[in-house]
Amino acid sequence: MTAPNPTATSKPRPGLARIIVIGRNPRNTLIRIAVLVVTCFVVFNFVLLPIRVTGISMLPAYKDRSVNFVNRLAYLRHEPRRADVVSIRLAGIHVMYMKRIIGLPGETVSFRDGRVLINGEILDEPYENEKWKSDWNLPEFKIGANEYFVVGDNRTMPPEDHWKAVIGRERIVGKVLL
Repeated sequence: MTAPNPTATSKPRPGLARIIVIGRNPRNTLIRIAVLVVTCFVVFNFVLLPIRVTGISMLPAYKDRSVNFVNRLAYLRHEPRRADVVSIRLAGIHVMYMKRIIGLPGETVSFRDGRVLINGEILDEPYENEKWKSDWNLPEFKIGANEYFVVGDNRTMPPEDHWKAVIGRERIVGKVLL
């Protein structure tokens, strides 16, 4: 009597192409795909919000037509800080501005010969490029509680043509990542 051949009763080994496409265990591969899809859905609908820059107000740091992401969870543990680039909700989540915070709640802000003055002292803006400096002169104004003053980095435009504003904290969607 001959001994049974163990390879004759075992399943044939999957081919290399099948291993590359769906792995050695299709069930585990489907579970991984499902976890990846759910994770991507949660991250890109509730945590990271993709936005497209349109316009030149944030030059030179953010180019026109570039794509960036807004971290919607950035301010859960702390309030927005000076020099943060934030996304500001205007009309729903689909129309937003991207601006830099330069004034914090309770401060006074003014522009003199293109320099930003916070509480009468010149603000150091290391993100500003001399080429993009302005000659703005705007009178001093006080920012209320729970409000922030935002403006774009490209201040070569006349102040009348540039969107700058005191905005409420509730309108800040999150911090721009890239």
